[in-house]
Amino acid sequence: MLPVFLGVAACREGSTGPGIPENRMEEDLEAKQALQGIWVDKETETVSFRVKDDSIFYPDTANVPVRFFVRQDTLYMAGATTTAYPIDKRGLHSFNFHSSTGEIIELVRSDNPADTLYFMHKQPATLTYNEVVKKDTVVYRGGERYHCYVYVNPSTLKVHKTSYTDEGIAVENVYYDNVIHVCVYKGRDCLFSRDYNKKSFTGLVPAGFLNQAILSNMEFDKAAADGFHFRATVCIPDDASCYMVGILVDDKGKAGMELLEY
Repeated sequence: MLPVFLGVAACREGSTGPGIPENRMEEDLEAKQALQGIWVDKETETVSFRVKDDSIFYPDTANVPVRFFVRQDTLYMAGATTTAYPIDKRGLHSFNFHSSTGEIIELVRSDNPADTLYFMHKQPATLTYNEVVKKDTVVYRGGERYHCYVYVNPSTLKVHKTSYTDEGIAVENVYYDNVIHVCVYKGRDCLFSRDYNKKSFTGLVPAGFLNQAILSNMEFDKAAADGFHFRATVCIPDDASCYMVGILVDDKGKAGMELLEY
C-alpha cells in the first residue's frame, strides 16, 4: 500500500460557498480535536499526513494543505469542492476510513517525535525554474546580423494538478508556472518583444489540459525565409503529456502561432 494523501474525491455535497456544505454547523468538534497529530500507514509505517487545527498537511511539500471537518462519522475535505470519506473506525490511536474506491485505509497515530521533520517545509516546492535562464542566439539572415533572445522567468503563478494514488485518493499538487520573454534584435533595433505564459496558447491547446499545465520551455529553432522560428513547450508537470507550439516572427515584427505536435 502506498502512502495515503487525501484530496478531492469521493462524494460531493451541495454548498453555500467554495467547498462549504449548508449544514457545516453540525461539525463534530470533538472528533476534529481527537484527530490532531501525525498519522502513519498501519501496514507500511510511512507518514501519511498531519492534522493541525482545521487543516491536513502532507509530507510532500508539492501537496497543498486542505481544510477538513468531521460530521456524522464522515471526514469532509473542503477543497475546490466539498468531498467526503466515510469513517470506518476512529480511536485514540487508530483511524480507518473508506477511499473513493471503497478500500479501507488503516492509519495509526505516530508516537515518533522525528516524524515532525516531514513537515518542516511549509511552502510548496518549486518544481520548475527557480532563477532566470537566458538563451542568446546570433543568426545571420540576408546578410544581416540578428540576436534572438529567450528569457525564462520563474513566477508566482500557481498551477494546481490533481493526481490519484493507487488507493483512489485524490491529491492536489502545486507547481509554479513560467513567464517567458522572447525578443528579436536586428543590430540595435528591436524587431520583436513579447512575454508569453501558458494562457498565450489558449485556442491551440485544449482548455482542460492548459488548466493543469505550465509553459515549461521555449527554444529558438531557426531563421528562415519567412522569419524567425521558436518552439514553445506546454506540459503537465511530472507527466509525459506535452504540446509543442511553433511561433513565427516575421520581418515586420508580427508573430503567429501554430500547433506542431502533441
